[in-house]
Amino acid sequence: MTGSWLTGDGGDGTAGSGFTAAATLWHSVPVDQLFPPTLQGTGAGPGGADRTWTRIAVAPDSTCADAFDPLLHKVLAPVGCQRLLRATYTDATQTYVTTVGLLFTKADSAAMSALAARFRDEHLDRRSDLMPRPYAAKGTAAAGFGAKQRATWTLSVLTDAPVVAYSVSGWADGRTVDAPLPAADALRSGATSAPAQAGLGNEAQGLADRIERRLRQTVSSATEKPS
Repeated sequence: MTGSWLTGDGGDGTAGSGFTAAATLWHSVPVDQLFPPTLQGTGAGPGGADRTWTRIAVAPDSTCADAFDPLLHKVLAPVGCQRLLRATYTDATQTYVTTVGLLFTKADSAAMSALAARFRDEHLDRRSDLMPRPYAAKGTAAAGFGAKQRATWTLSVLTDAPVVAYSVSGWADGRTVDAPLPAADALRSGATSAPAQAGLGNEAQGLADRIERRLRQTVSSATEKPS
C-alpha cells in the first residue's frame, strides 16, 4: 500500500554519501523500520519513568499540501518537500497521543544548514504559531487530535540528512489547549502548566528522539552496504 515502504541507494563512498542516501529513504525502507509498531522509552517519562508507545496510525506518504499551518509551510518552503511521512502513537494508558513526522526535503546540505541556522538564531522551534499539525486517524485514540488539541511539540532541522523531524503531542480525550508549550519548556524543572505537569513534553521529546535515532541508524546501514 502507499506509505508501507519508506532507504534507498547505498552510499557513494564520499563524505556526503549519508546525506545522499537519506534523501531516498522514504520510498524503499519498510514503514516498521522508521515507525515501529511499538517503541520503548526507557527513562523517557517524568522522573525517569519508563514509557511504552504503540503506533495507532500511519499516514500514506504524501506531499506537504495541507500538512502544515500556513506560516510553518512558508518557513519550510526554501528547502522544498520531496515527501512527508507521519505516524501517530499513544502511550500504554491511551491518555496521550503524539504524531511524529519526517519531512524529506529537496534541499542540499548548504540549504539545510541555512534553515537550521535560521531556526536556531530566530528561535523558530519555540514559536507556537509554527507548531506542526497532528495526524488524526478515524477510529483511533487520536480521532479527536486536531489543531486546537496541540499541547507540546518539538521540531528539528537536520543538517546530516535532508530531513525535518518533528513531533506534536496532546491528550487523547480531545481537550483543547490554550497555551501550548515547546517540549523543551514543558520539560523544565518547576514547569507548572497542565501539559508540563502531565508529562506531555516527555511524550513529544521522547518519541522524536527515538524516531530521529532510527532514521540515522537506517542511513548508516544504507551507506555501509557493500557495493
